[in-house]
Amino acid sequence: MEAQAHIFLYEAAALSAFAGVQIKTLDGNNGAMNPGDVEAAIRGDDIHQPETGLICIENTHNKAGGAVIPLENMQKIYQLSRDYAIPIHLDGARLFNASVASRTPVKEIAKYTDSVQFCLSKGLGAPVGSIIAGSSDFISQARKWRKRLGGGLRQVGVLAAPGIIALEENIQHLEQDHENAKQLAEGLQNIEGLVVMNKVETNIVLVDITNSNRTTENFINLLKEHNILTGAFGPNIIRFVTNNGITRNDVNNVLLAAQKIVNL
Repeated sequence: MEAQAHIFLYEAAALSAFAGVQIKTLDGNNGAMNPGDVEAAIRGDDIHQPETGLICIENTHNKAGGAVIPLENMQKIYQLSRDYAIPIHLDGARLFNASVASRTPVKEIAKYTDSVQFCLSKGLGAPVGSIIAGSSDFISQARKWRKRLGGGLRQVGVLAAPGIIALEENIQHLEQDHENAKQLAEGLQNIEGLVVMNKVETNIVLVDITNSNRTTENFINLLKEHNILTGAFGPNIIRFVTNNGITRNDVNNVLLAAQKIVNL
């Protein structure tokens, strides 16, 4: 998986703790792994090494600022996976953002994987929930592991209902989220002391506040006083995310607040 993959950085080593597997990371470009690097990293039948059992792709890529992994890149890695008989899992928490931003149907992205996970929350706006999809055999195994890990739920209709709304009604709002993010990025870039770090393709804006002469914690707390919630994303970097319910007026309020904070 790519070196800044979410399931490597943020899942408390769950892959190793639960599955007993070792993770091999590759430096990518804007979240995308080079297919040649992927092939070179595949480990086979060597008594000294663990064999490669899975390739993971993240689309959109969180740490790359919501970058969309090009379909051509996924196609090439998928072909490699067929050549070496290695399955591919897609961490598609924001898969529908990738689809909308690239004008590519979700099924066209998903067909270059063996299993897919995506969130009903985040941009799709449901209060909770994620979906995992794959072959019938894969889902049978997933259900068993969900039970083992205590993930089975009863009376899930109350959660499924907003999930259905998310899929049927909220995908169309994602494009507005992306436009709001681009507007936000343009405005923040024009504030002296702030630097937008990523090319904004979807709904994530990463801002370096080093030259604002404020700490990340202080900047975030001052934003909170304006009822604006953001998150730290590394030393001197703050992540802004536009999502369901955020309006252009909200974007303007963020820009006004950020300007006031820089001027303090």
